[in-house]
Amino acid sequence: MSIEKITLGTRGSELALTQTNMVTAELQTAFPHLRIERQIIQTSGDKRQDLRFSEFSDVAQVDKGIFIKELEIALESSQIDAAVHSLKDVPSDLAAGFTIAAVLPRAAIEDVLVSAQPYTLETLPQGARVGTSSVRRAAQLKFLRPDVQIVEIRGNVPTRVKKVLGDQPLDAVLLAAAGLLRLGLLNANLSRIHIDTHTLYGLVLDPVTFLPAAGQGAIAIECRAGDAASIQAIRSLNHPETESRVTAEREFLKILGAGCQTPVGAHTWIKDGQLYMAVRVFNEADLSAPPVEREAHRPVHEAKQLAADLAGML
Repeated sequence: MSIEKITLGTRGSELALTQTNMVTAELQTAFPHLRIERQIIQTSGDKRQDLRFSEFSDVAQVDKGIFIKELEIALESSQIDAAVHSLKDVPSDLAAGFTIAAVLPRAAIEDVLVSAQPYTLETLPQGARVGTSSVRRAAQLKFLRPDVQIVEIRGNVPTRVKKVLGDQPLDAVLLAAAGLLRLGLLNANLSRIHIDTHTLYGLVLDPVTFLPAAGQGAIAIECRAGDAASIQAIRSLNHPETESRVTAEREFLKILGAGCQTPVGAHTWIKDGQLYMAVRVFNEADLSAPPVEREAHRPVHEAKQLAADLAGML
């Protein structure tokens, strides 16, 4: 490998830095003599924590990547050589001139119900107030529990966890298991959340009944499409099984013209050489309408065709 140094770009949140440290460790193991530098870049989504996602249309298009735009600008200007993302934040229709060079082995894909009491989706109090920043989570929760009130919340993972504490606590919040695990907040048996001096309850939701987001749990590394040296180095970290699964999920969103804030759930798994995908699609204009659900499978190497099959069924 001819490359001697690589600069990784990342957001500044604790989770983003943790994920960048994971990429750094993998690169250092693969290339012991490679010099790796890190550059923290603040994105539109980080700068405007005062806005709800629904209010971002006046500032930037959420589905065009409010959590990656500034990182892509840094990539384009060669300020960085690769950008580390949570894949679910990356638009399915990637801008020209960029490529996802690799995805790391996927972490847990599930969502977690975090609460101060041992609630399940069924035992949440009537009219419970549940916090989330995801329209997919909100739509699915309202589908399963129409009485629940959705409260839009912003902030990093620890900030959102703490919304169930304090003077006016929410009854629960919904978060991704992957982030809770990577930050060491969710215990080994996936039932308790430890934060500061508090112990909270964590219920991991079955992805068959509460479908994850496309790409949830996956770390993606983006490069300039023409930067062969960086792509070659980063590509050595790629996990083929994860890549097949997220390719199907993201291609499905792309065909639908859906974005990061579209209420679509996608669950993939591999069995006996076949890639399976189940999807749940809500009507953006009427979230109270029953969602459309479909499932299909194809050989693992036909991920994009599987997505096309499912889109065709809609």
